[in-house]
Order: sequence, then structure tokens, then C-alpha cells
Amino acid sequence: MNENIFNGIADIYDKYRPSYPHALFTYLCSEAGMNASTVVADIGSGTGILSKELLDICNLVYAVEPNNDMRKIAELNLSYRDNFVSINATAEATTLQEHCVNYITAAQSFHWFNRIAFKIECQRILKDKGQVILIWNCRDEKSERVQAIDLISKKFCPDFSGSSRGMRGAISADDYKNFFTGNYITKSFSNPLIFNLENFLGLHQSASYCPTRSEENYSKYMDSLTNFFESHCRNGLLTLENNTHCYIGYV
Repeated sequence: MNENIFNGIADIYDKYRPSYPHALFTYLCSEAGMNASTVVADIGSGTGILSKELLDICNLVYAVEPNNDMRKIAELNLSYRDNFVSINATAEATTLQEHCVNYITAAQSFHWFNRIAFKIECQRILKDKGQVILIWNCRDEKSERVQAIDLISKKFCPDFSGSSRGMRGAISADDYKNFFTGNYITKSFSNPLIFNLENFLGLHQSASYCPTRSEENYSKYMDSLTNFFESHCRNGLLTLENNTHCYIGYV
């Protein structure tokens, strides 16, 4: 995992990235087996967006994050919680003890990992019958609005490969099949995104593919996104269809 990917934009990431729907956590408790005695390693935990929710339903959450900027924000926001433990480490070498966690979560992060090394590390730190849970927020690529925004991003962002990078192009069904051992469970939960202009621009500024402020394309990108928002919003708000996808299995 490249620990420098989000340098300089951690505060933007924390402020504007969406969280996850209540239905996901209801499912994790009622069907996947998480409870008040569960120990979780949240890998690539970033600013703690998922970790924050897991702290309410689990006994202990190890938040493993190599990026200093991202990790410090999580520590600032969550260190008051007795069941939060921040770890400066990578997905491939978490520094956690062997067989110490019931679940491993990776939200918006699996596509950055060395998957072979990560799988080995999962096998090392998971307890018997422990599972890995991969999670993404993904805009509906069939939506005309999403397609139009993608075209804007493609025009101004050389590194753009899809507004749900981990789900479009970077991750395929074969990737899941090769990562998980045997069958795995797939669940999806509706999680529509409702933006004002500030939040809409902020979300795109938080993307790894967004040009930096010093680049010429940055202003052009923000202007194009602003024009799109103003053309499609109603009463100052814009809604985009979004789903939270969850993949659960053994490794």
C-alpha cells in the first residue's frame, strides 16, 4: 500500500467522504455475527470513517493506517474511545499479534493493497473461523448523472479510472474469487448521496485522482463540476444514486 497516496488531503477526506448506511451495521450484527465481544482489525482505516461505526458495536477496533495525516485525524476524533487502538502499519504487515481478531474490515481500501501479501497477513492475524469484510461506496454507473460526472473527471484528471475505483476496472469477480477461500457472500445496501455544492466539490477534491491546487487542471475541474452541479441541482441540492457493497468470506 502506498502510504503517501492521500498526503495533504486527509482533512478534506474526513470532512467530505460519505459514511455507510445503518442497514450495513444491522446486517453485520444480525447476520455476520459481530457483537459486543468482537475484535476487529480495520485495515486501511484512513480517518476512521468505518472505525467510528464499528466502535459502537464491537469490543475492540484496531485501526491500521500507514498514512500519518489520515491516522492523526482518526486519533484526534476517536482516541477518547477506550476500545479504539490506532496502529501505524500497512495492510501487508499490520504488526498485530497472531490470531487476535475475529474480523478484518477494509473499506474503500482493498484496491490499494498487495493482495497476495494482504491475504497472508489476514491468515496470520485472524482467529479460527475469522472472516474478511471488504466494503465500498459505489455510485450507480448506470445513472446518466454519474456517467456525466465521470466524463468530467476523465477530461481533467489523468489518473481517473472510475468514480468507484475499487469497483470499476481495478477489481473484478476473479479478484474476489482468488482472494477468498471458497464461496463468499455479497450484500448491497442503498446509500444515496445528497450534496450541497460545497460537499459535492469536497468529495471530488478528496479523490486520489484529483489534480493538486497548483495544477492548471484543478481550477478547470472545479469549474466544470460547479457548472454541472448548478445545472442539475434542485433547491441547492443534488442527489446521486449510490450503493454500499459488502463482500464477506474466509481466506
